[in-house]
Amino acid sequence: MSRISVTHRGRLLRIAAACAVLLALIGYGIAQLVTGGPGAPRCTVRADGESYSLSPEQAVNAATISAVGSGRGLPERAVTIALATAMQESGLRNIHHGDRDSLGLFQQRPTQGWGTAAQITDPVYAAGKFYTHLVEVPGYSRLPLTVAAQKVQRSGFPQAYAKHEPDASLLAAGLTGRARASFSCTTSPGDGRPGDPAAVRAKLRREFGTEMAPATAMTGRTGVGASGTAVGAAARTVTVPVRATEADGGPERQGWQLASWAVAHASELRIERVSFGGRAWTSKDSRDGWQPAVGTSDEVRITTVQ
Repeated sequence: MSRISVTHRGRLLRIAAACAVLLALIGYGIAQLVTGGPGAPRCTVRADGESYSLSPEQAVNAATISAVGSGRGLPERAVTIALATAMQESGLRNIHHGDRDSLGLFQQRPTQGWGTAAQITDPVYAAGKFYTHLVEVPGYSRLPLTVAAQKVQRSGFPQAYAKHEPDASLLAAGLTGRARASFSCTTSPGDGRPGDPAAVRAKLRREFGTEMAPATAMTGRTGVGASGTAVGAAARTVTVPVRATEADGGPERQGWQLASWAVAHASELRIERVSFGGRAWTSKDSRDGWQPAVGTSDEVRITTVQ
């Protein structure tokens, strides 16, 4: 073998190695973009010795899907089916593209009568439409998840939903409040923007329905500003009364659902503290999850950033 051919071969091997390294770096970069990288805010549900982690964006969408289902009085099984479907269809992301004209969390199609593009990319509307079709499936709660989901979606890959059932079940347990204090999120340092209690109240009503009637707490030692309005933590706190009967799963379960919903939306709504049932989550110590708090309460208290 000539010296030239050996040199040429060595050059090719170096080029191949460099390409492999470049591809690895590109793959790592994509992974960091998708997951947010080490130390990025994450949400996790832990129950029954298992855990499932997702990004804040995915958590917001999952909490919305759960809230819409519960607001309609649907069982946890319906929420599990909806979550597994959205996991498969969009990765729990409200995407504005898909196969043909498919859009949103559930990849619903305007041309198939699911609504307009604007409606379908509204997570509350999209989840509501999914549940509307799901409850029309006879005995859906007793069907295998993949069968129930397929009867709604009519996908070209009907078995694809099944692989998401374990994670969807775990997530549903946390977000519907059955697994108490099991859902938590870490948050990034604040950017200085204050929260708005009115935005929290409006979103609660829209996602859970009009039965929710939270009020801004004005009790406690708030102080009075120059304009005569109350200031301090109490003025920034939305209190949500828990009214569920035992037939609806009981007040404790509803309380933990509302508390988990608030934590999932903490970054979006600039929420500083959530408390219920003798425990509290704070954005400052979010990596510690739910911690014991003084006293107990039959109300969920959501305090926004000042």
